[in-house]
Amino acid sequence: MGSVTAATHRFVAPQAAPVNAPRLKVDKVSLRYKKPDGGTFTALEEVSFEVPDQQFAVLVGPSGCGKSSLLYLTAGLAEPTSGEIYVGGQQVEGPGADRGMVFQSYTLFPWLTVRQNVEFGLKRRGMPAAQRKDIVDYYVNEVGLSGFADNYAKQLSGGMMQRVAIARALANDPQILLMDEPFGALDSQTRLQMQQLLLRVWGNSKKTVLFVTHDIDEAILLGDRVYVMGARPGRIKRILDVPIERPRNLDMVMERSFIEMKREIFGLLHDDLEEVH
Repeated sequence: MGSVTAATHRFVAPQAAPVNAPRLKVDKVSLRYKKPDGGTFTALEEVSFEVPDQQFAVLVGPSGCGKSSLLYLTAGLAEPTSGEIYVGGQQVEGPGADRGMVFQSYTLFPWLTVRQNVEFGLKRRGMPAAQRKDIVDYYVNEVGLSGFADNYAKQLSGGMMQRVAIARALANDPQILLMDEPFGALDSQTRLQMQQLLLRVWGNSKKTVLFVTHDIDEAILLGDRVYVMGARPGRIKRILDVPIERPRNLDMVMERSFIEMKREIFGLLHDDLEEVH
């Protein structure tokens, strides 16, 4: 967790760890479900990949390819049928504070204010009130909600609620931030605004991120690397480095490199759909 000096209680943003070993390792992970007829359905089949520390990694693929399932396995909210997942070198065996999760649906506690939502995990860990305040103030300001710290969820727009969810996840200083189509329920204008906000916040924190989306533009705009998934069963079909320098903005969607990468990803997804049908 970022440090707080005893004399001033001024919060210092967490410093990124040195880039070395992969922050996330997914090793031959398969996920199978039992069907009502007694058979099995394979959602994921021997999925393997690594995400380096500080990388913004994006999983993109067609609906039903297992993107969200893979994220839930990484979060420890479900168990793989076979294979292992490691975060920071430790095998995932259940939920943990080393992983922050932001869902597509709004998951704020409606009886708590913005401030109370963001400090929820810190309070449960028994952190002193003065230290909690500094951390909460920092992240509420980071997501542009300083003027809404005492508002409740029902007083916020969808985009504002997702800002709170991002602040709450980052306040716990997780090793990796897991994001399951967090902007999928937002209107197009708010979605673009949230993408820009996330780029800025990530640029300051340099957290390792695993972000799930079905939107190719979003994947290229946000990611350092795009992991293209194929469907039935879910697998990693191609890993692509994004050849666009940071910082990024929406004008980059018109650049040749952006358009060429979008065409390549679309082709991979289109070919996979043809294989299925």
